[in-house]
Amino acid sequence: MDNSRYSQTAAAPAVKAESSLEVLASEGFACFLTAARISLAFTTYQAGKILFVGVGAQDQVSIFERSFPRCMGLGPAGNTIWMSSLFQLWRLENFLPSGQKYNGYDAVFVPVNGHTTGEIDVHDIAQKDGRPVFVGTRVNCLATVDERHSFVPIWKPPFIDKIVAEDRCHLNGAAFVDGAAEYVTCVAMTNTRRGWSDKRRDGGVVLSVQDGEPVVTGLSMPHSPRLHDERLWVIQSGKGEFGWVDIEAGRFEPICHLPGFARGLAFADGHAIIGISRPRKDKTFEGLELDDRLAARGQDPLCAILVVDLSDGAIVHGLYMTGAIQELYDVCVLPGIRRPMALGFMSEEIRFFLRPAELNRK
Repeated sequence: MDNSRYSQTAAAPAVKAESSLEVLASEGFACFLTAARISLAFTTYQAGKILFVGVGAQDQVSIFERSFPRCMGLGPAGNTIWMSSLFQLWRLENFLPSGQKYNGYDAVFVPVNGHTTGEIDVHDIAQKDGRPVFVGTRVNCLATVDERHSFVPIWKPPFIDKIVAEDRCHLNGAAFVDGAAEYVTCVAMTNTRRGWSDKRRDGGVVLSVQDGEPVVTGLSMPHSPRLHDERLWVIQSGKGEFGWVDIEAGRFEPICHLPGFARGLAFADGHAIIGISRPRKDKTFEGLELDDRLAARGQDPLCAILVVDLSDGAIVHGLYMTGAIQELYDVCVLPGIRRPMALGFMSEEIRFFLRPAELNRK
């Protein structure tokens, strides 16, 4: 099931981001982005950064980064990106009109609104009726926001007896359809503070939101459930597997192994785009089947964005990170954008980069 079609060393020259992070793109990665007419954004909570990946001059991979503390979940919605950070949920808006460029970039995402949720570990995010819907992992529920509260719970697993900040089951992912969650992933069906931590090898479940019942059990740290092309796709992070769920049979069907602890999943042009990390040396990541498999092959885990062909599970492209960034969380696709960037809070640009609404003449 190790279906890599190329050697990692067959790669384009390293690209340097603003922090001197070195990123190595495989040959063909820039061509893939161009052909699919997409760019990417991904987060690293370990380094506290959101990074934008596109194609710049001379058709080379372009990397642009901004810093936010412990940024994790991403929820793209047209010209909007929702992004969670340590205790806030941010809405970033693309201020650049279609067809215009700014310093060579064709999208400029500006943080226009930040809602203080408190430290509830917001993971996967979507948008429904202009509002974010998200996974509040520490409080074991799906939630949204309003103007008067930190967050508003809208659903919890039936085995969770109350909304409390104890990360009881590590509810960490949601498969959304039009902003409504259809399925969620939990590391275990437990109802005590961090009760999931001793069940990481085989306690994982995918739950149906409609009735709260499991559709598949026995998984190892499942993450990033997504509905795509009439299939429910899931990453089994504890085994380093990517595949889909046969809902009728209640069975997980892997299509490939991944050389790292995987989280973050998006789709484009018949391919899955997946983030993988080097696991931390702590109890959360130790003792997993992923470690055993990599050790048996004499392989060190990688930190990368991988592109997987859905037809056969082959890893066909990669964007490999070295240096400060060791762990990734989420990845999203930005359709129709070639080279994105974002504004941060510490520059003069955000003071004067304006997009006023149309004058109301009534």
